Amino acid sequence: MRCSVLIEDGESSIVIDTSPEFRLQALRAGLQRLDAVLLTHAHADHLHGLDDIRPFCFHRQLPVYADEHTLSEVRSRFSYVFRSSQAGGGKPQIDLVPVDGPFRAGTIDFLPLPILHGRLAILGFRFGDFAYLTDCSEIPEATWPLLSDLDLLVIDALRRNPHPTHLSIGEALEIINRLRPRRAFLTHLCHDVDHAALTEELRAGYSSGTLLSPTEPAFDGLVVESSFRE
Repeated sequence: MRCSVLIEDGESSIVIDTSPEFRLQALRAGLQRLDAVLLTHAHADHLHGLDDIRPFCFHRQLPVYADEHTLSEVRSRFSYVFRSSQAGGGKPQIDLVPVDGPFRAGTIDFLPLPILHGRLAILGFRFGDFAYLTDCSEIPEATWPLLSDLDLLVIDALRRNPHPTHLSIGEALEIINRLRPRRAFLTHLCHDVDHAALTEELRAGYSSGTLLSPTEPAFDGLVVESSFRE
């Protein structure tokens, strides 16, 4: 399935990105409530499940946080949501909220992390000591200090060979070694990657000391506990 993250702190449920499989992911996770959606960017594999948030916002507006470019794309691609229409129809009720600095969604404080996806400026997010950087090809210098002292880093690592808009596995591991989070997961892996072989390779790298943080490839349905330490 495409990349999406559900964050729960016991009081709020927040989703980062609504992938085309959002409905299936929500059913599998037993999602009963949703307090906000955060969008990293407007590419279809991270956005086009947005209509399926409808069951969570029939009777109230649900805030959707993103940068201005992404919000503009939401208005364009989901224009029916924002037009007057007949009663019924099951449209999601969405409140588009521009992100230009730290913000609170539900009970969780978020820090936007400007990163590059090829030439496209997009957002990662940090909450507590957990940082999420999907679809990343480069971390701008101004963003590096925002990634210090992490318990958990989830970072893009598309494949072994270089790619113009994504980090390769080797590039992602270099970033992990520079940041030295207490643990890390590789995400957005493509079908060229053998998951089991990569798992063994990463474990061997950590055991030998060439990889400075315990790192594993992420997988569908992965559940991780983090302290949400401020």
